[in-house]
Amino acid sequence: MNKTFTNTRRQWLGLSAAALATFALEVYAEPGWPNKPVNLIVPFPAGGGTDTFGRPFSAQFSKLTGKSLVIDNRGGAGGNLGAGVAAKAAPDGYTLFMGAVHHSIAPSMYPKLDYDLERDFIPLAIVASVPHVLVVNPKNMPVADFKAFLEEVKSKPGRFNYGSAGGGTSHHLAGELFKMQTKTFITHIPYRGAGPALQDLIAGNVDMMFDGLGSSAQHIKGGRIKALMVSGNKRNPAFPDIPCAAEFGLPDYNVTTWYGLWAPKGTPADVQARVIEEVRKAAATDDIKTSWSNSGAEFPNLTGPQFGSFVNSEIKKWAGVVKASGAKLD
Repeated sequence: MNKTFTNTRRQWLGLSAAALATFALEVYAEPGWPNKPVNLIVPFPAGGGTDTFGRPFSAQFSKLTGKSLVIDNRGGAGGNLGAGVAAKAAPDGYTLFMGAVHHSIAPSMYPKLDYDLERDFIPLAIVASVPHVLVVNPKNMPVADFKAFLEEVKSKPGRFNYGSAGGGTSHHLAGELFKMQTKTFITHIPYRGAGPALQDLIAGNVDMMFDGLGSSAQHIKGGRIKALMVSGNKRNPAFPDIPCAAEFGLPDYNVTTWYGLWAPKGTPADVQARVIEEVRKAAATDDIKTSWSNSGAEFPNLTGPQFGSFVNSEIKKWAGVVKASGAKLD
């Protein structure tokens, strides 16, 4: 075959591939994004922490862009059902996914997931981060403080239970880590989201919960549940009267719930950049600052690759906790 023809053919094929890639990008990256409502898949029922932060963010996004960010609650399987749906969505910029720390735990707890958080998604930004809080139903556990609570639990192993957002969620692992560090035994009761678990806690159907402070905040303030301890080495500025774990000799009990935004892999780069820009704008509004402050949350400003690196470190961290605690799905 003629050498010149061969080289020309190779160049043409290379140009064709580039043209096809450009065409594919143009098909997805519609001009003026967003020019229609954007779907936000929230993989838990309404009323939980993901919803607590997802809805205010959605409202601000809609104000800033002029297009609705529609919440689509897809609860089930500890948040993995909705994640699987989001992973298979068209990467056209009109489906976003609001996951949480739970999704960095899932690879260690679920042997067969139909999605891969690092392979199937593009990390965009952390929207909010809050410490976990130990809350109890005051009628089920009429204790004055954490010390009295711990004495009661230790004296009656297996007598009390705790609700969670589902097996393999941070609520579940926070409870298992607590049991391991305090040498106590409490029965785990999984739900299909933090919202239903909280409602059962308020109703007295479960005794306690290791919840993200954001979703419990209004119920603590309303006296429907009692907060005994926040995780970590410092008290939360929004709830300065709640002692932290380090005050009780538990400096390593540090569980933080964070909520983040992802896009399906293949979402155009310009759309990714725009979403990150809107997240930062929303976080700077007085409405979000006030809402986050009232919930004891902060905006870490981790976006793009930095968020991706953080997620990778969380996957490794929780794999260690699962192994050390022996946590299993109920």
